[in-house]
Amino acid sequence: MWQRGLNWAAVAFVGIFGLMWVGVVIYADAQSALWMRAGETIFGLLLTGWAVQRAAKMIIRA
Repeated sequence: MWQRGLNWAAVAFVGIFGLMWVGVVIYADAQSALWMRAGETIFGLLLTGWAVQRAAKMIIRA
């Protein structure tokens, strides 16, 4: 029971962090090079995509 709740908390934390990362890169980091912002945006989307994939697996398994 606790393990399932902690898994959901970890997935939610990674997903929220990924979305916040993309928001900071797009709106607040205006002085970095374009290629660096693009790379960081891809990293944030990768984190968010992982969280969505993991949540889907957890829903299907439940």
